[in-house]
Amino acid sequence: MQIVTYLLAAALGFFGLVFIVGAQGQVLRVVVGVVLFIGAGALVYLTRVRPQPSQTNVTVTQKIELSGNVSAQNLTCKNCGGKLTEKSISVKAGAVFINCEFCGTAYQLEEDPKW
Repeated sequence: MQIVTYLLAAALGFFGLVFIVGAQGQVLRVVVGVVLFIGAGALVYLTRVRPQPSQTNVTVTQKIELSGNVSAQNLTCKNCGGKLTEKSISVKAGAVFINCEFCGTAYQLEEDPKW
């Protein structure tokens, strides 16, 4: 976006220069040229002082909507049978992944079909 603004400011400055050089004693053309120069300067100034968005403070919130009746269950590892805690569960790209703290097994949690 900054490049487009600078190009627009350069065009305004060029046309301002053309109006001033080609005025040939006409006051209106000098005024238009000065206004174009002021507009070009304002565009450059506003582009430089505009605060840039910070990419470091991005917070991502995921909400999961569950259909039907939902009840809490104790989760156990498929490999060793160890009890899984909230530290073992992570969500990546919308999928639930399990990392067993006891045996180190990692797998994706899949829901069994209800039919």
